[in-house]
Amino acid sequence: MDSLDIARWQFGITTVYHFLFVPLTIGLSALVAILETAWVRTGRPRYMRAARFWGKLFLINFAMGIVTGIVQEFQFGMNWSDYSRFVGDIFGAPLAIEGLLAFFVESTFLGLWIFGRDRLPKSVHLACIWIVHVGTLLSAYFILAANSWMQHPVGYRVDQETGRAVLTDFWAVLTNSTQLVAFPHTITAAFVTGGMFMAGVSAWHLARKKDVEVFRPSLKLALVVTAIASIGVAVTGDLQGKVMTEQQPMKMAAAEALYETEQPASFSVFTVGTPDGEREVFGIKVPRVLSFLATGTFDGEVKGINDVQAAEVAKYGPGDYRPFVPVAYWNFRIMVGVGMLTALVSLAGLWLLRRGRLPSNPWVYRVGMVSLTLPFIGNSAGWIFTEMGRQPWSVFGVLKTSASVSPGVSASSMLISVVSLTVLYAVLAVIEAGLLIKYAKAGPPSEEEVLPPDDGDDDNDDAERSLAFAY
Repeated sequence: MDSLDIARWQFGITTVYHFLFVPLTIGLSALVAILETAWVRTGRPRYMRAARFWGKLFLINFAMGIVTGIVQEFQFGMNWSDYSRFVGDIFGAPLAIEGLLAFFVESTFLGLWIFGRDRLPKSVHLACIWIVHVGTLLSAYFILAANSWMQHPVGYRVDQETGRAVLTDFWAVLTNSTQLVAFPHTITAAFVTGGMFMAGVSAWHLARKKDVEVFRPSLKLALVVTAIASIGVAVTGDLQGKVMTEQQPMKMAAAEALYETEQPASFSVFTVGTPDGEREVFGIKVPRVLSFLATGTFDGEVKGINDVQAAEVAKYGPGDYRPFVPVAYWNFRIMVGVGMLTALVSLAGLWLLRRGRLPSNPWVYRVGMVSLTLPFIGNSAGWIFTEMGRQPWSVFGVLKTSASVSPGVSASSMLISVVSLTVLYAVLAVIEAGLLIKYAKAGPPSEEEVLPPDDGDDDNDDAERSLAFAY
């Protein structure tokens, strides 16, 4: 492998790893805020016990997200200096706002929420965690605005003297049509992630009949949020597919392994291609469904890979503009399949919990625990599809990935870097899993622990606060 291949591997590994924590942070912050809101409104200690329990897991995940996110931005200067030189005036603006505004909002009010317990009025303390959640949404918005610009560059011009992209309309970047569908799709997927995580941990405790008064409401809330968010994922995903077809027809064609243009186009349920991914050998298809997904009509035309390749050669010059089709095809199906499966699990769980019931079959709880992993698989597959399907472009139609890598960094240096980071991330994964399992198994605090002390002493949660302070 040359330096380009290694740089791509490193960015792929670190990005997918970091994105394991981001949606869980967004989803859990909302769920913790909802539980604390229920406590403020009802005064029932079980809701505060739940908020404190899930809050600890949220803090662990939040800290790990910060650690792994730092590496992402360093790579732009280390491995992708030509990319950074070209897009820095544009790409840096939303990332700077995310760091200086959104992240500081998150960290400031998270500190108030941690250390202000039993010191701040209930309503003010509750407002802090809601502001933290809003901060996570703002962070996601600005980061996705930067990524959406890579998918569909707008609001810029190329300075002919410097050869750099120059920002001309920041509002156009923030309201990019790609951004307007990518953001709600990502956020609803984050709510699914938080919901299934809460459902899986709750199922573990309910299987052992531990703290039922805390984990049954947690499980029901998690399933309701997951069911609603799953609908949002499907709707926004459909909108995103139509925008993608218009802006990146090659990505849609690769997602369906559609080699020749069809009208109407069939949706591929299962396709086997040649080992090089250049033509179809066998496929099972549903007539007209792809036309609807891509164009909104059942008889719409969908361009095939071969025709799009010819069109892009005519537009951009000689070259291979096809992504690796098997990666795009199968990751798209994993993403969609996992989304449908999580929706079914949430609806089945709500049915089993109806009228105050609690399932007695242990298999129900085992399915719930295993289902905890589904959103992480779906999120990773979706992210891989989004980025790999755009290849060979780092900025679609403007800058190729091969022209983005740092010219002065050797392949051996990059190889040492990717191996070191992979080992480090493996160690961090063990630490993260160990902390989550430890605090998840510990269960929620007792009712006495969550009630404010009469003498105003605030030492009933020193362990949690020390942990948060260390992070």
